Amino acid sequence: MSRWIIFILFYLFISFYGFQAIKTISKSNWVYIIFIGIALLVLGNFMFQFLAASDGRVLNPSKSYAFGFLLAFMSFNLVIIPILLGEDIIRVVLGLYDKLVTTKETFYMPSRRKFISQIAIGLAAIPFASLLYGMYKGKYRFRVLSYKLYFEDLPEAFDGYKITQISDIHCGSFDNRTKIEYGVDLINEQKSDVIMFTGDLVNNKSSEMAAWKDLFGSLKAKDGIYSVLGNHDYGDYVNWPTSEAKAQNFKDLIQTQKDMGFDLLLNESRTIEKNGQRLAIIGVENWGAGGFKKAGDLKKAAQQVDKDDFKILMSHDPSHWEQEVVQDDYHYHLTLSGHTHGMQFGIEIPGWFKWSPVKWRYKHWAGIYKEKGQYINVNRGFGYLGYPGRVGIWPEITVIELKKGVKDA
Repeated sequence: MSRWIIFILFYLFISFYGFQAIKTISKSNWVYIIFIGIALLVLGNFMFQFLAASDGRVLNPSKSYAFGFLLAFMSFNLVIIPILLGEDIIRVVLGLYDKLVTTKETFYMPSRRKFISQIAIGLAAIPFASLLYGMYKGKYRFRVLSYKLYFEDLPEAFDGYKITQISDIHCGSFDNRTKIEYGVDLINEQKSDVIMFTGDLVNNKSSEMAAWKDLFGSLKAKDGIYSVLGNHDYGDYVNWPTSEAKAQNFKDLIQTQKDMGFDLLLNESRTIEKNGQRLAIIGVENWGAGGFKKAGDLKKAAQQVDKDDFKILMSHDPSHWEQEVVQDDYHYHLTLSGHTHGMQFGIEIPGWFKWSPVKWRYKHWAGIYKEKGQYINVNRGFGYLGYPGRVGIWPEITVIELKKGVKDA
């Protein structure tokens, strides 16, 4: 409860500065009432969704939107604070100067300047509008990112082989079937040889997939659909009534993937053969640094794979690649991961520049990276979690074409 009290006091503090900016540029009582009403409504809805709900930490669209509106409103006020706070410091200094240096007997602090508040509100409107746009349209702004990766030891039969990767579906967050149908159709339109899903089918419970099972079951690829588990697929973020209930949920999730035609790899491998040559697909359970579940067993998963095979590894968390895969005795030519979502927020100009606060947590957070002759692609995710939107880091469908030889050779 003490954390809630601290949060409420902080929220009221930053809202006070936002109100000060509004009050400086407008003399309308209706504007004041609307601002205060929005502040109270956003806070009240957030507290209701997270305190009154009986499902604890389980995320659903109502909770996500409550968090999203809170985040947008707080971002507005947080941008205003340093500007007005800086002005307040200057006002106090000027007031003290008049009091101590001049002959004035009373302390007088200059009034807040209107144009400073106008600048503050103008700047604050940028993240505020961006976060609202991200909730309205950004979360379903699917884009296809295509790469060609070259390998000297790629079997000739797989020259030109196309892989479509999707990750982090998080179906428990969805609220628009038409948009998801468009995304699924876009995956099928790539007509890749194989589809690989790298984990986090749900937010928490297998039942979240009930409304979307038929839709994702319509995914098709000539050589099949392979999948692995992400940290959210184990039901670890739910207060289950019994351990049996949690175990049943896990069984149901595995069955759901089978029903959709996904070949779920639980520390296992498969091979795809073509013209007498083969490609190995290895799938590990979730393995993540920093307190995340470490059920992945790379050695077990690859025990049926020959060291000289061309290998594609599916591992949900990119920290696994950095800490175990790259250093392994086996050479994993390509690893496919997700997990980071690119934080669903950032600035990106494809091929030129990309930035997100998530880079301070993950070294490999979006796109293609190469170390020791091994590649990883970190997919930005198909769905979203927590904040019900995306700003700058859009939902992704990755298409990777394998090519034999050396690039530009």
